Amino acid sequence: MIVVRSLTYVALFYLWTAACAVLATPVLLGPARWTLALFHVWGRGVVGMLAICGIKVEVRGREHIPAGAAIVAPKHQCMLDVFAQFTWLPASAFVMKKELAWIPWFGWYARKVGTIVIDREGGATTMRQVIREGAELFKQGRQVVIFPEGTRKAPGDTPDYKPGIAALYRELNVPVCPIATNAGVHWPAHGFVRRPGTIVFEYLEPIQPGLKRAEFMRLLEERIETRSAELLAL
Repeated sequence: MIVVRSLTYVALFYLWTAACAVLATPVLLGPARWTLALFHVWGRGVVGMLAICGIKVEVRGREHIPAGAAIVAPKHQCMLDVFAQFTWLPASAFVMKKELAWIPWFGWYARKVGTIVIDREGGATTMRQVIREGAELFKQGRQVVIFPEGTRKAPGDTPDYKPGIAALYRELNVPVCPIATNAGVHWPAHGFVRRPGTIVFEYLEPIQPGLKRAEFMRLLEERIETRSAELLAL
């Protein structure tokens, strides 16, 4: 039954995504807020359809969801971690590798809303780009989403936090909002099976600007990993 439900969800996911992408193409001719509104609608559909798989999605710590400029740092276990931020953040913008920008519709919409498209091998040049474009987004009150580990990690894996987010935290001087999750338990990083249960995205207390690099990294990892581990039992 789990396999049948999962296949049904995957089929509906792609149908919903294709319908939203193609039918909403005219929003590309309007302001960026139209595309952001489309992302909210699409994300709610992706999350809502998980009921087919017996999955409930719960959002905790809503009082910590940033309304203005902030860096958002989610635990990254599966692609739902990306889709979820479209759903609940008021004006999200992602840092995205350049290869994805060539995908029809996806890349067009991403550029329209100010996604920071980077060369992951660019080193210091890429970091300066993210700082520069991030500063412009913050002037618009946007939330820049960066996965501090850089790539997906299975639930329970040893964390590997990259130093790039500390440089952004120092240079951009805005709060960092950590997000804990157990999404990978029910939506694995690979494969199509979606396991019943409760997926939680918990927005944690923001880390305010001004900390030293080492203290910031310690606090960020401690908050995300401690709470994510506690959520694994759900």
